Amino acid sequence: VQLQASGGGLVQPGGSLRLSCAASTRTFTNDAMHWFRQAPGQEREIVAAIRWSGGITYYADSVKGRFTISRDNVQNRVYLQMNSLKPEDTAVYYCAASTVILRTTSGIRYWGKGTLVTVSS
Repeated sequence: VQLQASGGGLVQPGGSLRLSCAASTRTFTNDAMHWFRQAPGQEREIVAAIRWSGGITYYADSVKGRFTISRDNVQNRVYLQMNSLKPEDTAVYYCAASTVILRTTSGIRYWGKGTLVTVSS
């Protein structure tokens, strides 16, 4: 399974961005799609996750109410709509996949290359 993330960029505080992750295929091994992020000097942390099957979602407390994860089962794409962005959201965002939703990097089977999101005025 290959994952390709895109959509990062520079945005002002309070602005919005939409990240996209294209999966080469969908199998039981990547039924749970995730967005992680890693800020400089910090550990990689979960942002949000969604199941291809059933659409169950998970959000980190820090992004609840601001970020929305969604999926397109036809195009094998997962999106992360990020609204009300804050400077502390600045990080490299990674698309990742596993068989079930995970809250840490342990157990993640597939990683995509990251896309940089910078929130700054």
